[in-house]
Amino acid sequence: MSVIYLLISISIVVAIGFFFAFVKAVKSGQYDDDYTPSVRMLFDDELKESKTNPKSNNNR
Repeated sequence: MSVIYLLISISIVVAIGFFFAFVKAVKSGQYDDDYTPSVRMLFDDELKESKTNPKSNNNR
């Protein structure tokens, strides 16, 4: 029974370690998206045209 307590305590310590590593990665910008904004500006005109004239494709 003492082995179960040992394994549970070790798993909690490992989980807390992974949580702190995740928080540190998020704060340092590891998950920031640097690629999408640079590509979005290439297609910005197409998005604006489709938003301003939503019925333009139906009239053809």
